[in-house]
Amino acid sequence: MTGGIALARDLAIDLGTANTLVYERGRGIVFNEPSVIALNERSGDVLSVGREAWQMIGRTPSYIIAARPLRNGAITDFDITQRMIRLILQGVGVGRFGRTRVAVCVPSLITPVERRAVIEAARRAGASDVRLIEQPIAAAIGSGLPIHEPAGSLVIDVGGGTAEIAMVSLGGLVSLKAVRVGSFDFDTALMNYSRRVHGIAIGERTAEELKISIGSAWPVDDKFDAEVKGRDLSSGLPRTFVITPTEVRSALADTVEQIVESVLECLGEAPPELAQDLIHTGALMVGGGSLLQGLDQRIASEARVPVLRSESPLETVVLGAGRALENFESLHASHTIPGR
Repeated sequence: MTGGIALARDLAIDLGTANTLVYERGRGIVFNEPSVIALNERSGDVLSVGREAWQMIGRTPSYIIAARPLRNGAITDFDITQRMIRLILQGVGVGRFGRTRVAVCVPSLITPVERRAVIEAARRAGASDVRLIEQPIAAAIGSGLPIHEPAGSLVIDVGGGTAEIAMVSLGGLVSLKAVRVGSFDFDTALMNYSRRVHGIAIGERTAEELKISIGSAWPVDDKFDAEVKGRDLSSGLPRTFVITPTEVRSALADTVEQIVESVLECLGEAPPELAQDLIHTGALMVGGGSLLQGLDQRIASEARVPVLRSESPLETVVLGAGRALENFESLHASHTIPGR
C-alpha cells in the first residue's frame, strides 16, 4: 500500500506443459520451474510445486502423486491446475498486494473451452484481470522480430506438449500449423523404444536425460554411447544396457518428422512474398524442444531456409508476453480473447 492506494501488479505467465515461467513488469522473470505438483491423495494436501515436485516423479508411494496437470498444451485436470497456479502466484506475492493483472500465454490450438478454463483458473488463483496471448506472437515479440513490418517472420515453437509454427506479418498470424507433439513425445518415444527393442522399462526422467545427453535429429559428431539403467520386463529385475546415438535418433525419427512436416505445411500456406523473405532472414526456433541437437539443421535442410535458435529458447515466450504487458488493455483486441 502507498498512501492508502493498493499497488497494481502486471504479471505474464507462460503456462507450459513442461515448465511454468512468471514475468513481473519491472522485475523480470520471478519464477521458472517445472509444471509439476505433488499431492497426497489421502488428505488432498499439496506437498510441493515445481522443481521439488518434479524430483518426486516415479519415486513416490501410491498415495502420493507427482502430476503434470497440463498435457499436450491443454489442461487435463482443472482443479489441480488451479491449485498449482494459485500456489505459484502466492509464491511471487499475489494476495499480499492490490490488483493483479495477468497475461497468460496459451497455445494457438487450444479450444474456446480450454481458453475459458485457463482464464477461470487464473482468476480463482487471485488475478483480478486476465488476458490471453498466443504463444507464437509472444515468442516473436520476445525474439525482437519485426512483426509489425510488412515482412515475413517464421517462428518455430517446440514446447513440451505442442509444436507451433507461425508466419507473422504486420502484427498478426498469416499462416499457422500446430500439432500436439513436443519434447515429452521425444521422451515417450525413447521409453517405447527401450521396451520394444531392449525389453527394458525406463522412466520419464531417465528418458529425458538420455534425450539431452545423446539425442539428435541430425547426425552430429563426437557422440558417445550411453549406459541406461532400467527394469527388465521379463524378470522384473534391475538391468543395464547400452544404447547408441544412432538408435536414439531412430527412436525419435517419427516425432521429429511430424514437426518438420508442420514447418513445411506452414510455409506452403504462406503467401509467396512472405515465404521468400525467409531466404534472407531465416526462421527462429524457440521452446525447450528446440534444444534437441540437430533439429535446426534438419529443418533447414528440408525447408531450405536458414534456421536460428533463440539465445534464450526457454524464456523467449514469457519475455515477449512481458513486453506485451505495456499494452495490456489492447491484448484482447488483437491476439487474445477478453478476460470477461
